[in-house]
Amino acid sequence: MRESMEFDVLIVGGGPAGLSAAITIADLAPGASVCLIDKGASIGAHILSGAVMDPRALTELIPDWAAAGAPLKCPVKSESFEFLTVDKAFSVPQWLLPAPLKNHGNFIVSLSEVCAWLGAQAEARGVAIFAGFAGAEILYDEAGAVVGVATGDMGRGRDGEPTATFSSGVELRARYTLFAEGARGHLGRQLEERFSLREAGRPQVYALGIKELWELDPSLHREGHIAHSVGWPLDHNTYGGGFLYHAPQNRVALGLVVGLSYRNPYLSPFEEFQRWKTHPSIAPVLAGARRLGYGARAIAAGGLASLPTLCFPGGALIGDDAGFLNAARIKGSHAAIKSGRVCGEAVAEALKVGRAHDVLSDYPARFQASWLYEELHQTRNFKGYMRHGLIPGALMFGLEQHLTKGRVPWTMKLPADHTTLIDARHATPIDYPKPDGTLTFDRLSSVFLSGTNHEENQPCHLTLKDAATPIAINLERYASPETRYCPAGVYEIVETAGQPRLQINAQNCLHCKCCDIKDPTQNIVWVAPQGGEGPVYGGM
Repeated sequence: MRESMEFDVLIVGGGPAGLSAAITIADLAPGASVCLIDKGASIGAHILSGAVMDPRALTELIPDWAAAGAPLKCPVKSESFEFLTVDKAFSVPQWLLPAPLKNHGNFIVSLSEVCAWLGAQAEARGVAIFAGFAGAEILYDEAGAVVGVATGDMGRGRDGEPTATFSSGVELRARYTLFAEGARGHLGRQLEERFSLREAGRPQVYALGIKELWELDPSLHREGHIAHSVGWPLDHNTYGGGFLYHAPQNRVALGLVVGLSYRNPYLSPFEEFQRWKTHPSIAPVLAGARRLGYGARAIAAGGLASLPTLCFPGGALIGDDAGFLNAARIKGSHAAIKSGRVCGEAVAEALKVGRAHDVLSDYPARFQASWLYEELHQTRNFKGYMRHGLIPGALMFGLEQHLTKGRVPWTMKLPADHTTLIDARHATPIDYPKPDGTLTFDRLSSVFLSGTNHEENQPCHLTLKDAATPIAINLERYASPETRYCPAGVYEIVETAGQPRLQINAQNCLHCKCCDIKDPTQNIVWVAPQGGEGPVYGGM
């Protein structure tokens, strides 16, 4: 028997969407009991983003955020956009860039720090926050409505049996449960299947963002400057691009985003990122610099073209659990905050009239009436155009934005990322250089900087539907792409008694969800490990 706790509202996930919803409900429905759980050891520990933040949604949520000490201290002062070839960089004039790519009025932030601050704002309003507790199981009533979640058991061994430190999970029940787990939430995925929330032909599509934090030589630091790039090292048919954001204290956040719709099974996003840093326009910025942090996270990039039905009996999907990020703007935090707010408004109204466990239909109605819908509608075909290649896609999107601001009569469909790999025998292997330990690094030394930790004696949270598939299909047909798309070295092919087998080093997992997304047979299923485990992204 598990202990049970009752609330008016339960929120699963302490990112910008979940915290925004919690603050909104606390403000609009005083006296309502609101509980928020997060699998990270502290609020912000599992939050990773570039990040350049549009403050519009935060201003609506907390109008006096500046006076209240929000960590938005570095306004964008200058920006550049470059097209990279192997050894050259061609600057794109600002007047030629479509409006969604311009950043006047935005801020360079650490999203993990912003979420820690939002968590304090929520607690000050009476929200009960429990960090270190992962939502492991969705609870349903007899009619099939969601009535809460159960947190995961602690102290089970690798065989699944209780150890001496075992403690059972707790049932957290609520009138409404909001899921804000971020991109490819493992409970959100279950809800999409159970309630058929996705229309045929509208899968979510993703990118993998890999990020490092460096401390620069002060003479090379340009506080408030942001730089974006496209092109090399990715080929013209692979969506993606790089970024450098010059934050305060001589620090720069830099990284590469690689669309998970790539076709070549030999491609490694991690190795592409290492190559990107060696470009003549990037490497000089890092001369004499020191690497401080590393992380990786999947990004829900389909926008409006890939949104599921947002609500179901007893709850809703918010933030990147639904997929509100605007890939064309290279931003998602403002969209997550706004989605949490409009959902929170719908929940507050429902609570006031005594409703429970029904469909929050006012939530999608509020979203469709908001500026966020207008913004996402304007850029909804961005990823669809990019499927035609970098140059044709950029031209088509640029023309659409300059001429019509997205007012075209079509919405393009996108294929699911796991369907796009070609057979290895038709692909060209990629020879990646060895890391030099100064500018480029290996996976394991990078994972060390993420602060990642998992108790080894616990059930593996990277599960396989069929143990034979990694060898019979993934190795034979695709040359084991999981050994390359994982940015943490979790997956290895080793030999036992002369036979290949897949070894899963789950203790390295960054919770990026890339394996759950890109595995070509959808055989790998990510589930939550014990609460509090995983990366610790302080300052990232």
